[in-house]
Amino acid sequence: MAAALNLEEDIFNVEHKSFESVALQVFRYQYEHLPVYHFFCNGIKRNPENTRTLAQIPFLPIRFFKSHDVIAAGLQPQTIFTSSGTTGSITSRHQVAYTGLYEQSFTRCFGQFYGPVEDYCVLALLPSYLERSGSSLVYMAENLIAKTTANGSGFFLYDFEKLKQTLLDNEQAGKKTLLLGVTYALLDFAEFFQADLKHTIIMETGGMKGKREEMTRGEVHRELMQSFGVDAIHSEYGMTELLSQGYSTGNGIFHTPQWMKIMLRDTYDPLSVSSNAGSGAINIIDLANLYSCSFLATDDAGKLYNDGSFEVLGRLDAAEVRGCNLMYDAI
Repeated sequence: MAAALNLEEDIFNVEHKSFESVALQVFRYQYEHLPVYHFFCNGIKRNPENTRTLAQIPFLPIRFFKSHDVIAAGLQPQTIFTSSGTTGSITSRHQVAYTGLYEQSFTRCFGQFYGPVEDYCVLALLPSYLERSGSSLVYMAENLIAKTTANGSGFFLYDFEKLKQTLLDNEQAGKKTLLLGVTYALLDFAEFFQADLKHTIIMETGGMKGKREEMTRGEVHRELMQSFGVDAIHSEYGMTELLSQGYSTGNGIFHTPQWMKIMLRDTYDPLSVSSNAGSGAINIIDLANLYSCSFLATDDAGKLYNDGSFEVLGRLDAAEVRGCNLMYDAI
């Protein structure tokens, strides 16, 4: 069985070690045990012998999760997370060998940025995700809700009246509350309910899902802040292909846990990767993806800051995605 138990401990204690050193160990493991990644690395003439630095590690285009099984040889998935998509579209499939790694990752990550989840009442407004199977976001929300000790934690599909009353009760009791919602559902709820919420964090997960006219993040946040009387709207940055998340406490600037790192690539030179501040296409190192792939080239454009925080500027357009993948298409 292609397990790497010694690396599992290193991943979540990476702050006590060199990130680069652990990442290179994970790269070697995945090169040796992940067939699709091994094939990809050989195609661009990269291997553990000529990969000595973080910037030299190959980043697998995220679209491989739509066409290949991205899982270590000899392992069977405990669960499979799937992305949402329009009818007839090809969706990503993340075969997760050990759900315990995901649970460790999102629990530790939440705790790092917000403190113990047990201290919160967690309210989830995720209708489009609940109405399909295989959502990693729903899996995370279910587990966070289960860890809370507060009465009232749970999912609110379309029951805005119950959600409103729960928020009002929590505010009166001074109870720390997290309202986690897909963007369009939070906007719908904001039209139904306005109040000054002093003890509630509003966190959007992105996504209009074709339900509302597209808006910029700034427009969304201003509308939500006005409706809920909060100083900032928090955000979660995650995706089907990852087992870790970035969090923003306002202004759309995301921070990552110690085992996750953002790098940038030139959209027309996919092997040109840097951890320097600037703008470009987003590459992600997620060490929690130990048994799938920790090194992913996304289709997001972003801006990286000197402290390692980042901003998502939008999706790459078709020409940019094609430009990034010209070399990969030949493999």
